[in-house]
Amino acid sequence: MKENQASFTALSVAYMRAYHSMHDAPKIFDDFLAYDLIPKEKRELIEQYLIEQNLPLDQQLNYFKHTTLHSNDTPISASLRQVINNAINEQGWIAQLFSRAWYAEDNLEIAIKQGVKQYVNLGAGMDTFAFRRPEMLEELEVFEIDHPATQEFKLHRLAELGWKHPAKLHFIPVDFTKESLVTALTSSSSYDSTAKNFFSWLGVTYFLTRDEVFKTLRYITEIAPADSTLVFDYFDTDAFIPEKSSPQMQKSLEYLRKIGEPMITGFNPSTLGEELASLGFRLHENLSPANIEERYFQGRTDGYHAYEYGHFACAVAE
Repeated sequence: MKENQASFTALSVAYMRAYHSMHDAPKIFDDFLAYDLIPKEKRELIEQYLIEQNLPLDQQLNYFKHTTLHSNDTPISASLRQVINNAINEQGWIAQLFSRAWYAEDNLEIAIKQGVKQYVNLGAGMDTFAFRRPEMLEELEVFEIDHPATQEFKLHRLAELGWKHPAKLHFIPVDFTKESLVTALTSSSSYDSTAKNFFSWLGVTYFLTRDEVFKTLRYITEIAPADSTLVFDYFDTDAFIPEKSSPQMQKSLEYLRKIGEPMITGFNPSTLGEELASLGFRLHENLSPANIEERYFQGRTDGYHAYEYGHFACAVAE
């Protein structure tokens, strides 16, 4: 991502979670606070991206000529909803945004019953957990870890909205490409190095190099007591091989390169367990696209489906 600019992808994730909450039924994941976190000018940039990615050029020109985004203060116009619905049917990664959030929070609830006291959200972006589920903060200290520019943007937006800052929510800026997660967490007076942790790492691994991913995983095993849990999502290596990836995937990769947030790294699902074991983790679960489809999308007729390259993993620190 660009050095001093909030992540466009983090804002786009929040936008799609908001859209799903407002317009889809049944809901896979209800992020009913996400819409408020995105300022109007950022929403319009995201909508322009969706239009450019999902309409031919002649239709784009006609769309912008005859349509006003957010006309009459309607959050999303009927014509834009059609564009987004088309995108949902063509781009499976959109559904991954909801199913991975559900997967993470389901596993978090299980981990709390097993004694977890700290929730560390790596690459938190515009996540609303601490405001959306205040009852969970009775059980947890929550640490949001993110790039300084993205986190600063979020804190500014929270201040604009006047949302009360929960006492058990802690913001810690970290650039994963340059800084140590261990140093960042242990420098917080609220972090207890003896308490079991739950780490959520969603929407991040594919933006880092393999070395950066493994370095962060080593940091987690260094700082987390045994039986701490890590949930993350990843793309398989085929997504990054032109001969094997879909045209839509290649189009998305090209766009992300243009805006300075390239996706670069995938993992082989068949060797992931061995790689995690070498770092001190036991792979508890490794969901394939077929597993995700069966668990979260079975019977849906609205176009949402598991992404062909997307995987969810749950690992436990030894």
